[in-house]
Amino acid sequence: MTSNRLSQETSPYLLQHKDNPVHWQPWGAEAFARARREDRPVLLSIGYAACHWCHVMAHESFEDGATAELLNEGFVSIKVDREERPDVDAIYQASLALIDEHGGWPLTMFLTPEGEPFWGGTYFPSTARFGRPAFPDILRRVLDVYHREPDKVTTNAAAIRAALERLSKPKAGGGLGPDVLERAAARLAQQVDPVHGGLGPAPKFPQPAVLELVWRGWKATGQPQLFDAVTLSLDRMSRGGIYDHLGGGFARYATDRQWLVPHFEKMLYDNAQLVELLCLVWQETQSPLYAARIAETAEWALREMVVDGGGFASSVDADSEGGEGRFYVWSESEIDGLLGPDADAFKEAYDVTPAGNWEGKTILNRSHGAIFADDALEETLARCRAVLWKARETRAKPGRDDKVLADWNGLMIAALANAGAVFATPRWIDSAAAAFAFVRERMSADGRLRHSWRRGEARHPATLDDYAAMSRAALALHEATGERHYLDEAETWVETAGRHFWDEPAGGYFLTADDTEGLITRTKTAFDGPVPSGNGILTGVLARLYHVTGKDQYRARAEKVVTAFSGEASIQFSAMAGLLNGNDLLHNALEVVIVGERAAPDTADLLRALNGVSLPNRVLSMVTPGAELPAGHPAAEKGQIDAKATAYLCRGGTCSAPLTDPSALGEAVATR
Repeated sequence: MTSNRLSQETSPYLLQHKDNPVHWQPWGAEAFARARREDRPVLLSIGYAACHWCHVMAHESFEDGATAELLNEGFVSIKVDREERPDVDAIYQASLALIDEHGGWPLTMFLTPEGEPFWGGTYFPSTARFGRPAFPDILRRVLDVYHREPDKVTTNAAAIRAALERLSKPKAGGGLGPDVLERAAARLAQQVDPVHGGLGPAPKFPQPAVLELVWRGWKATGQPQLFDAVTLSLDRMSRGGIYDHLGGGFARYATDRQWLVPHFEKMLYDNAQLVELLCLVWQETQSPLYAARIAETAEWALREMVVDGGGFASSVDADSEGGEGRFYVWSESEIDGLLGPDADAFKEAYDVTPAGNWEGKTILNRSHGAIFADDALEETLARCRAVLWKARETRAKPGRDDKVLADWNGLMIAALANAGAVFATPRWIDSAAAAFAFVRERMSADGRLRHSWRRGEARHPATLDDYAAMSRAALALHEATGERHYLDEAETWVETAGRHFWDEPAGGYFLTADDTEGLITRTKTAFDGPVPSGNGILTGVLARLYHVTGKDQYRARAEKVVTAFSGEASIQFSAMAGLLNGNDLLHNALEVVIVGERAAPDTADLLRALNGVSLPNRVLSMVTPGAELPAGHPAAEKGQIDAKATAYLCRGGTCSAPLTDPSALGEAVATR
């Protein structure tokens, strides 16, 4: 007799379903063996803990006894946390796209007992509505086709399998020419909403990698429309309801064009990427709005997302008390009661009205009026926010998915290391270092990373994204601290990725290692998802390693990655922004070498000047007096002038004259 077997899992998402009447099985050989033995189709349901529509489908269908009976009698039902198994999710999201369905979560796929998909969709309602058929009717129809028309199942599965195999062989090209970045940035800037910023109509996602690409285009060309596209987008997001004005942090996306109404879940990866992008643009604009959002978001991460031991949790749910966004919204009467004589000023600034701006409640935002008021009013508003935040803390909080994911931690580690250096905040760098140590020490076994950790258990094979993001995090900490072991760690992980993920001779890296079991195919792509692709991140990592170490093997490998995907990347700009950003670093790096004792005041002055300039292609090397750069580095054998901390700027194999004055260094890097 089969039963629900999710109680032994560690994923918060899977544990949310452990009491369902559905006989859920975890992903694995045992479930598929049962499907083969009993000749049953497999229902594969993929979601994640913070997913609103996953909760809706669970409540409507998976908690319903009649639906559970249909599933238990006819299917082997497998539940997967897409954050724990991004490799599984990638295969079946691609499968769904191949049958001309929009992807997303919950993902609902029907598989053969061999794991091959033959049909699917996303959310299905329990009764026919939204133009979608009822889930029970779908289940009956799938069973009927599976048993009465098996040829249809076989034909569909074979066609999808063949198409998946083709997807793992991307269109190569002759590399990416020097004009690709400028063309991509110009085209993408044209797609930015000229009123509210962001790309496309509603729903709107932040897309930091795309905005970074446009910013790089502005740095390369000086075209004002590129600057405006990025700053408008960041201004509107930072002022809108997608931002949590009381607790800090950005929600996953906005459901409207104006960035007012978020889908209230907060994801670690969105906030990491936005902190990095805001830092990069702040270095140019010195915007107090960006500085505030960087600090508030960093503090949110340290306050709300750190687990015991120093790693970062994955996400915060959209729902609480059975409803989406209830934790975050306010009524006018609540505001009046809490703020008293300050209420009117706060309501004017934060769009609080009797009718509210969303379902009779108010989502706090500062989308209208001046970005900041006078100092006295801003002090009042800050005091009001503190009062409301304290009151909000007494509400039932949304659930937190506290599993630690190596790739998402890598993104936040890099963001905090960089922000800590830019804003001279050692505590952020220390937190980044603690999270790095957590992943390195608790999420490794037999010299290999693991993807997920929770409740003392490291589980699941690491993906390419894990190695890429953690290598990038190591290099960010190497720049921020000067500690050599971070560079060594990056080189070790890159070597491991090459040994287990590299596609020889075609080039590029597979998402999964050569010894990952139980998958019907190995995907290989440079298409970005909510985070830049592993191939895109690794291109930047390899480029940085080449410039730091002088080892030509890294340059050659980065060029092979770019070439492997260049046939697509030269056309599909927004989908491969991560790869284009890495390619820009490879070919246009500004190598900054500072010779000096890191703790010395004159070294700190040079670093402060350097960190005040937006340099997306900066590669920093700190050299202790008397130490040597790698042979072949353009600044090799260069040292201090008059025993002062000294900087050299190198590009294309040649270096500037030595610079010891911080102002001169700032001016010099600003013109390169």
